[in-house]
Amino acid sequence: MSVASSRRARARRRTRRRRAAIAGAFIILVTATYVLLPRDPDLRRFEPAAIAHAETAMWRHYYEKSYVALFADLYGLSRVQYGFSPWDSLRIAYYAARAAAAFQPSTTPAEADTALPYLERYFHLLARAAPLRVDVAAAARTELDWWQARREDKGPDEYGVTVARVSSLLYGVDNERMRSAGILRAQAMAYRDAHASLMSEADWTRIDSALSEAYGLLKAAITPPLSP
Repeated sequence: MSVASSRRARARRRTRRRRAAIAGAFIILVTATYVLLPRDPDLRRFEPAAIAHAETAMWRHYYEKSYVALFADLYGLSRVQYGFSPWDSLRIAYYAARAAAAFQPSTTPAEADTALPYLERYFHLLARAAPLRVDVAAAARTELDWWQARREDKGPDEYGVTVARVSSLLYGVDNERMRSAGILRAQAMAYRDAHASLMSEADWTRIDSALSEAYGLLKAAITPPLSP
């Protein structure tokens, strides 16, 4: 090969490397923009049946200690139902899963408090999609309160009111439908607890249906009435 041919071959290789580098940088830029670009999420945009189905799956994965699957469920919930960006959805899923993982092995209220920092970060992110300013610390503490009340075998009609209080803090609404939605969710939890390891597919279907009714009430609670 002549010197001139060798130089042309090297030049072609450099050109190919530059093009590959430019293409790679473009792909990285597009991916980063998609993942990190802020969205306009809204906690009010959920579809009751879809969110009920997602929550049923989360419960199953939580009790099976399938935290990777739980993480995926949480990511999909934030991304699809509320419209968070992929990056924020990842962070929401991470903090929610960490809170659940910290709470599950705890045996005392003091140990349960190890979940609180993760819950505060979780609600800090959720608050970006709330219609009004959210007291993040109060929301995190109230969430942990009903987790603990449920563990202490309080009745669902009792801790269901606390479940509803979390929703009230997020949506800035406090009405009978909101409270009924919280109690229905708590009753579904109590049903799961009563059956525990004996849960069948029919039982999970029953829970899915109950949660769908609960989220339908929640949707109605936060939807302003139509003007006459």
